[in-house]
Amino acid sequence: MDGALEFAGDKLKGDKEIVLEAVSKVGWVICYSSEELRDDKDIVLAGVKKDGQALYYASEKLRDNEQIVLEAVKNKGIILKYASKRIRGQKEIAMEAIKQDKRAYSFITKELKDDEEIKQLLQ
Repeated sequence: MDGALEFAGDKLKGDKEIVLEAVSKVGWVICYSSEELRDDKDIVLAGVKKDGQALYYASEKLRDNEQIVLEAVKNKGIILKYASKRIRGQKEIAMEAIKQDKRAYSFITKELKDDEEIKQLLQ
């Protein structure tokens, strides 16, 4: 199913079962799914578990979901950039993102940038 979703018709791009199977294999293909499915927690969670880049295509609401963002940063820390400000201020998620990619530090909140545990991750 890989990137085949790109060439699917609108009906298939809005079919939860088909899109779920596709994003479970290649997370970033969520970009070809319907707007409605980019706001579906099951679809987005499956996508970010496979490829954190899928967070970029998630709805604003789901970019503010701790579980989804945590899964995304586990395999692509820099994607923290697209999480909500509230999420970027959560220490556990920030630490996970920085462990995966030190550049994620640029996107955490000012308050967390002064945190000693987070500073240690940069060394």
